[in-house]
Amino acid sequence: MHLLRLAAASLAALLLVFPAAAQQKPKPNQAYEPQVGQAGKDVIWVPTPDEVVDRMLRMAQVTPNDYVIDLGAGDGKIAIAAAKNYGARSMGIEFNPEMAKHAQGNAEKAGVTARARIVQGDIFVTDFTQATVLTMYLLPALNLKLRPQILAMRPGTRVVSHSFTMDDWEADETSSMDGRRAYFWVVPANVMGAWMLELTGGGASEKLELTLEQRFQKIEGNLALGATQAGLREARLRGFNIAFSYVDGKSVRRDLAGRVSGGRMEGGFRADNGTEGRWSATKK
Repeated sequence: MHLLRLAAASLAALLLVFPAAAQQKPKPNQAYEPQVGQAGKDVIWVPTPDEVVDRMLRMAQVTPNDYVIDLGAGDGKIAIAAAKNYGARSMGIEFNPEMAKHAQGNAEKAGVTARARIVQGDIFVTDFTQATVLTMYLLPALNLKLRPQILAMRPGTRVVSHSFTMDDWEADETSSMDGRRAYFWVVPANVMGAWMLELTGGGASEKLELTLEQRFQKIEGNLALGATQAGLREARLRGFNIAFSYVDGKSVRRDLAGRVSGGRMEGGFRADNGTEGRWSATKK
């Protein structure tokens, strides 16, 4: 009897410490209701506050032309908000089958199933490469595990994370809301390496060797001007947009801006002597 009383007391203590776990499994014929703190595949479920959801979607500048994919969709609120408030197409990927079904029910209640859906799946297996905007509320280790796949996505893809960073891939923007943070990145094009740069304009044509170093969205480099390696000024990379300046052998500064498409870049330039023209570069 003494042992039974001890066992009952221990069970009662566990229920006090872990009430959500005790309530997580619905009774027969009872509608599934997720519990804050319930265990998932890699994380516990904690809903993102509405004001954070709104800021995340605003940071990504979501429009009706976007396809928003939420990794670890939970109750579906980010995918639903993207469709309902911004007119975007959206999909949430949720591992827990009951939660995914519950989230799809929320989408039905919100009247957005024509534009939003929540699917059951593993974020490390399900293809999300077609997204133009990627949102997540995962742990740092999961962000880091996903990072190579995210960096391989289409340049210009916008990424927003609630609370957690991408380690040494510095965010392009950080927003704070009542103690909570959201981080924003733009997937950069891959411009690392040697390029052959050609400029045309002002009745002349010039070919120069361009070398670029890259660490995520941060770039630097130089141009070969004869025996001189001229460093680039104000080199910037944002998605597929690139810009940089240099001073040539005649003390003329040229400002170049253009777009990256695979192994080719092209755009326009303006020099401080009034000359304007076009430029292109091919990866060597």
